[in-house]
Amino acid sequence: MFKLRFNTTEEWTQTVVENMNDFLIDHAAAEKKASGMAISMLSHYPDRTKLVKAMIDLSIEEMTHFREVVKIMTERGLQLGSDEKDPYINQFRKVMRKGSDVYFLDRLLTAGIIEARGCERFGLVGEALPAGKLQDFYRAIAKSEAKHNTLFIDLAGEYFSQNEIHQRMDELLNIEAEIVRGLPIRAALH
Repeated sequence: MFKLRFNTTEEWTQTVVENMNDFLIDHAAAEKKASGMAISMLSHYPDRTKLVKAMIDLSIEEMTHFREVVKIMTERGLQLGSDEKDPYINQFRKVMRKGSDVYFLDRLLTAGIIEARGCERFGLVGEALPAGKLQDFYRAIAKSEAKHNTLFIDLAGEYFSQNEIHQRMDELLNIEAEIVRGLPIRAALH
């Protein structure tokens, strides 16, 4: 297990709670993209049997989350927005190394870190919201995301040595902390 090296600020949480409709629209987009990422992973690595099975399950789970967020949005009279580039994800992608094996390792580890950040932030939202259906939903999403970050790290362990994983994870956690520290505060997951 690993620990993120930068804690999301209270200012971020308050911004989300005060602009929940904007956050829901962004959250829906994030779930849709997460499902697509899982499909992309199994498509690029069809020979990795454990990864293929895990990514099938993950893509279905993320699409289920997408459906649940859209249902909440519909109840609030909201519509899906256009897909926008996520500055957090784009900055993280820039540090991924070239070369099939190192790229695969980076892809798994960054996915685990991204899921950990989602878990942290969904948990903060779940705790900050007033008691009710929306709070219950975000608490449940946070629990689900907690499983996803360990999923990617466990998958990395199937294909890489613990030494390789720990060394690169240490670097990526520092990079991720700097990325998050520099992000503008907005009602978005990242």
